Order: sequence, then structure tokens, then C-alpha cells
Amino acid sequence: MKCPFCGYTDSKVIDSRPTDENERIRRRRECIQCSKRFTTYEIIEDVPIIVIKKDKSREVFDRNKILKGMLRACEKRHVTVAELEQKISEIEASLQASVDREVTSARIGELIMEKLKEIDEVAYVRFASVYKEFDSAESFREELAKLND
Repeated sequence: MKCPFCGYTDSKVIDSRPTDENERIRRRRECIQCSKRFTTYEIIEDVPIIVIKKDKSREVFDRNKILKGMLRACEKRHVTVAELEQKISEIEASLQASVDREVTSARIGELIMEKLKEIDEVAYVRFASVYKEFDSAESFREELAKLND
């Protein structure tokens, strides 16, 4: 670590502790050459998840887009935002755990439907009707039949 005062490239760690949020490590360091002290922070580097959309374009994963879609599906249902946030965190964790850094929007849609099915079947059918582009009452009946299996 380069000293911000003299530019020397060697220092010793005097103290290490997690920050309040437990997302970073705060390190107090002392320069070997000038003996001045300074603080550094160590964080885990996030590698972004890239979403491959239907039109083959790519964009960075955005949990707010998922939340908006799930909120629409859960409108006037007894589902809390906290429950949705928890499910989105589970989706994001499973994507982060994957070796692939790119995922299709279709895969994300399937994960969302799995999570909505766990929370509220009506919200699941609402989301599925848009996601799977239902075009008839028969499409709804087929999806409802799958729920009863």
C-alpha cells in the first residue's frame, strides 16, 4: 500500500476491524519510512451480472426492475415489500453463485416465477400471464392446472 504522505510503498497494519455494515474492513496502517498513519478500506469486488435480453442486447442486472415487476404482480395482494426484497435477494444470490457472469432474461423470469409461486399464487399467475404472453383464457386455464398438479 502506497503511503499518501511520502509515497513509500511499504506499510504495516496496526489495526483491522469491520465497518458498521460489515461490508468492508477498515485498516489502520503506518508507513515504514515516515511513520505517519493512514486508513484504508478493503471491500469485496463485485463482478456485475450481465443480462442477455430477448433482442440479444446486454445490460447490467438491476434488482429494481425485478422489484417493479413483482410489485405489479402483487398489487392489492397481501405481500409485503420485505418479502419481495427477500426473494429478490435469493434470486441475486443464486445468480452470483453461478459460474456464468451472463444470464438470459428468460432465466431470470423463470426464477421470479418460482419465487412468486412460493409467496402468492395469484401474483404468480399475473406475472406468468405477462411473462409468457398469454393470449387466451385457455392459456390461463393451462397455467392454473399446472398449479394444482
